Amino acid sequence: MTGRLGFYYPFHLCSPESLERFLIRYETVHFRDYMALQLTPTSGTTAAQDRMGDYHAELMEQGRIGQGHNVSGPLSQEMDRRIDRDLKDREWREIFHLALQNDGRFQRGLVPEGTALTPWLRPSWMEWPVTLAEVRQMSRLRLNPERAIALEYGLMLVKTSASLWYTIQLCQHHGFDAITDSAAHDRLLQRMQRRERILLQTFLLRE
Repeated sequence: MTGRLGFYYPFHLCSPESLERFLIRYETVHFRDYMALQLTPTSGTTAAQDRMGDYHAELMEQGRIGQGHNVSGPLSQEMDRRIDRDLKDREWREIFHLALQNDGRFQRGLVPEGTALTPWLRPSWMEWPVTLAEVRQMSRLRLNPERAIALEYGLMLVKTSASLWYTIQLCQHHGFDAITDSAAHDRLLQRMQRRERILLQTFLLRE
């Protein structure tokens, strides 16, 4: 162990195998709570409310797991601007879409198991000039099937971006390393760091 503190991203849970390997490298691995974003007063995203400590009580007692980092609720104006920068970034959008097409790990984090991804795999989605304001507007409306598909793609983008920005925010505030077992999310985070000139210690757990 290095004595350093790691913050796992982009999800609020990780596999026991990954956790075991992270704990070889880090004194404590911190986890966010589930992310439920409030996009408007009446719409948003949901997530399961479990925590890593529910499954690893002994590691919690030993101080090897940290949790309680809140990433739910309405987005700040600054977070809105950050998400829109990702949505307008052609390279970020390309990394996202290629991962959605080809990376089963990435797919499982965005859509329920058994969901057919076919509607969202067209290359044209990379060129869709969506904004967070448009996603919010769509989330308020009763949509026809085509617009409902567009809303779901927009929500995938927003959830991914918000998760990564909360990762950056919490790591900067607490001095954590940003650690993951998802190569696609590592690529997205690296792109954001280059674009925004953000210095952050990161670690990708490779297979």
